[in-house]
Amino acid sequence: MSTDTHLAGLSGTIVHDEIVPARAPWLYHVAKGQTLRIVDLEGNQAVDFLLYSAADDAERYSAQDTVAAQGNLFLRAGTTLLSNEGRPMMTIAASAVDYHDTIGGACSCESNTLRYGHHTKWQHACVENFLEANLWEGRGKRDIVSNINFFMNVPVEADGALGIVDGISAPGLTVDLKAEMDVVVVVSNCPQINNPCNAFNPTPVRMIVAA
Repeated sequence: MSTDTHLAGLSGTIVHDEIVPARAPWLYHVAKGQTLRIVDLEGNQAVDFLLYSAADDAERYSAQDTVAAQGNLFLRAGTTLLSNEGRPMMTIAASAVDYHDTIGGACSCESNTLRYGHHTKWQHACVENFLEANLWEGRGKRDIVSNINFFMNVPVEADGALGIVDGISAPGLTVDLKAEMDVVVVVSNCPQINNPCNAFNPTPVRMIVAA
């Protein structure tokens, strides 16, 4: 009998287990006390991530509050993701990679055009994924805030510029997030093909929720 290595170290009952296809959006309600595990199935895949309070979605993840509270740009095991009201939303309980990005933002058709040329305007992007997922629950473009990029490598260069380089993940690596309140998780499994954040090849990820 084979053992599912993606479940190793994850305690509790599995209440949701889904493969999110390459380039696709995903939305799920994670209850307080539950753990969400994101699995980078093939390696080097960026996972763009938003959080909303399930009780009142005017409360949502705040990159500014999170970065200021920890005094560091990068997110690591032990980081608490804070809301715009300064309340804990989720905690990074464990991470198989050293750090995750919280400043690189989400790609869009407009930013693709600016950075890579007008011929990329037609390409699907993370902002469109966020819009699609949020529309399922009545949220719109104004509800998209600065996001987290799990597994993405955005170093700050010596001159202060941001670089987007090869990811630091590998096949089967994971990040675990424990919900500190009832939350709505919205994900864009990044469709970017113009920079190395996905090794120029978007791939599926696995979302596992344990209670």
